[in-house]
Amino acid sequence: MDSQSAQAREILLEELVAANHILSHLRVIDAYGHISARDPEHADRYWISRAMPAREVSRETLVEVTLEGAPVRETQAKLFFERVIHGEIYRARPDVNAVIHAHSPNLIPFCNSATLLRPMTAPAAFLGAGAPAFDSRDVDDEGDLNVVTPAQGRALAQALGDHALVLLRRHGVVVVGANLREMTRRAVVAEANAQQQLQASVLGPVQFLTEAEIEHRRKGSRDPDRAWNAWLQEARAARR
Repeated sequence: MDSQSAQAREILLEELVAANHILSHLRVIDAYGHISARDPEHADRYWISRAMPAREVSRETLVEVTLEGAPVRETQAKLFFERVIHGEIYRARPDVNAVIHAHSPNLIPFCNSATLLRPMTAPAAFLGAGAPAFDSRDVDDEGDLNVVTPAQGRALAQALGDHALVLLRRHGVVVVGANLREMTRRAVVAEANAQQQLQASVLGPVQFLTEAEIEHRRKGSRDPDRAWNAWLQEARAARR
């Protein structure tokens, strides 16, 4: 690997650590969620921390694995057993380079409801006409809600389709992005949007974004890194 490629990888891994700290600080991810980033040199590999709370992740705890979830280098570290989520999404979506699986509290009601999660404000336009859902019972009904087999992982990736987010019935959520910053922003906004939608529904009929408003926002954010920089400062300050 040349020096430029090595530098790109180190930047990626620094941002992977930062994403864990940001989303833990904002309570989007709990002690059991996990975040990954596709390797910039090898599209068939990705990086993820060993099994541990997101707030404790460091550069030293990151592990490189194949799309099958096997560590590239031998390790005795305990790994997250739902790695198949990440591998199958990367396999199905070449445009995706960052994935989070979380149990965001305000999204859980939508996981267990027929009510669609829809965008309340412009930053949530990536939700489109409504977030899709994956139901593990459609694959098997053995009682385990965790996604641990290749068949489950493939079905989840299929349910995600070309969307940015998929709800997991009775379980949690998966959010993807072209990079870690986009994935982080979407995960934070989705959790906030869910809370706002729940609050608005108490007041009466809810006004969601129109198709035209959704398409206009999808053209791009004016300052995509502003939120990332602010959240990173907050997370670092909280760790001092």
